Amino acid sequence: MTSVLIMSIIILIIAISMSMVGKGGGNFYVLAMVLAGISMHNAATTSQLIMMVTSITSMIVFNKHRKVDWKLALIIDPPTDIMAFVGGYFAGNIEGTTLKLMFAMLLVVISIFMFISVKEKPIKQNDKFGYWNRIFGEYKYTVNLWLTLPITAIVGFFAGAIGISGGAFKIPLMVMLCGIPMEIAVGTSSAMVAATALMGFIGHSINGDFNPQLAIPFTVVAVIGGLIGSKYAIKSKPKNLKKIFAVTNLLAAITMIINIIK
Repeated sequence: MTSVLIMSIIILIIAISMSMVGKGGGNFYVLAMVLAGISMHNAATTSQLIMMVTSITSMIVFNKHRKVDWKLALIIDPPTDIMAFVGGYFAGNIEGTTLKLMFAMLLVVISIFMFISVKEKPIKQNDKFGYWNRIFGEYKYTVNLWLTLPITAIVGFFAGAIGISGGAFKIPLMVMLCGIPMEIAVGTSSAMVAATALMGFIGHSINGDFNPQLAIPFTVVAVIGGLIGSKYAIKSKPKNLKKIFAVTNLLAAITMIINIIK
């Protein structure tokens, strides 16, 4: 009971910090739980539940301000959700050490993405098959389905397997390859993350990796932390924040590798 209370406090701190800078924090949730002695499978399952509930909370706020492109989400998210279920289900057949290694490697990739400057740029309309010219309110953008669908499917598999949100990949994908405005990409991502986390959670739970005694209290405090953190946005330059999180992710990857070696 004491260990659950301590971990709940840690989850609360992570949730407050991540919500203050607009990050999901799935990687930090998983790392914190693994370092506390929770199995990788249980940590991934619990993280999926946390990400699902907190993303729904964020999605409600974004949708209220018309920042969620539901048609876009319904077109490009199904491959992610299906593969998140597959990843979550087959993770039960993967050793915890292997999942930890996958987690560490993905953190390194996420860090690289964070160092890349994501700039909004208009994408020329293309009437060829596989290109979707989308109009959403005052915005116009072209979605390259040939690239978007396979990438989101791959992201979904790994996100479902190791318990992260995949937003670190989806947002740059939507902004750089589809010309989607950042605020629309972030809002739409919150809806997609919720669905992806749900499918990953179901996949893990089928294998018996769901521990309600851990998952429920951690999810409750994460939502509370998200609500608290959203009221206190950190005022700093986005570039500096991205570099901080890139370095933090690298440190988290190194920490996980050290945990594997031990």
